[in-house]
Amino acid sequence: AHRTLLVRPLKGLEDIISLDVVHWHMQEKGWPFKDGYEDSLYGANFIREIYFKAQPDYAGRFTVPVLWDKKTETIVNNESSEIIRMLNTAFDKLVPSKAGINYYPAHLQPEIDAINEWIYDTVNNGVYKSGFATTQTAYENNVYPLFASLDRIEAILSKSDYLVGNTLTEADLRLWTTIVRFDPVYHGHFKCNIKSIEKDYPAMLKWTRRIYQMDKVAETVNMEHIKKHYYQSHLQINPTGVVPVGNGPNLAEPKIV
Repeated sequence: AHRTLLVRPLKGLEDIISLDVVHWHMQEKGWPFKDGYEDSLYGANFIREIYFKAQPDYAGRFTVPVLWDKKTETIVNNESSEIIRMLNTAFDKLVPSKAGINYYPAHLQPEIDAINEWIYDTVNNGVYKSGFATTQTAYENNVYPLFASLDRIEAILSKSDYLVGNTLTEADLRLWTTIVRFDPVYHGHFKCNIKSIEKDYPAMLKWTRRIYQMDKVAETVNMEHIKKHYYQSHLQINPTGVVPVGNGPNLAEPKIV
């Protein structure tokens, strides 16, 4: 969901697409609306109610993000990688000042698609495959490829400000949301502790700061929300529910110019 939260302000869509945020504590019935995290359209108690409103016999998973059509009252899409492609160009006529900003330009699409594929498998999804592993073999089969890919990314970013074409693209935005969570969550909670971003990946840390310091990006990061979700929703991994106090590296400083 954080990917869509990033692209929405970067494309100037705050006044075009409204936003409701679910509560951080995922429960037995899934993501709830409560305690200041409310559904402004229908007053739903859980995101599952929105799915059933669109399709009463829905039997799949109740995930976020959800792109909702207010006019036809149905779900347009619930896959972040597809939603950010829509947000990238679909509303350019409504926000002409942002029309020239393209995070998936035609001449870079093959390279973006290629890097997205291995980063998603080994990094974005790799932290989950490591963290939710229930055997030593399954854990090691995923944690070593994860860090091999982080080393590969570090090599790219040591020579370039961004992953593809030395320009900010969808590839950066898709990876960035994982790296922001890496030290405060995945390093400890998901046992991805061979290295840390702050101490072992200087180029990646600089890249993370560069994007964080862009206009409106920091506003999309709620570290309290992020940490409480992982450490208190995954009680099979963290049965005490204790939330570490550290937030990872300071991304606001030093300034990247």
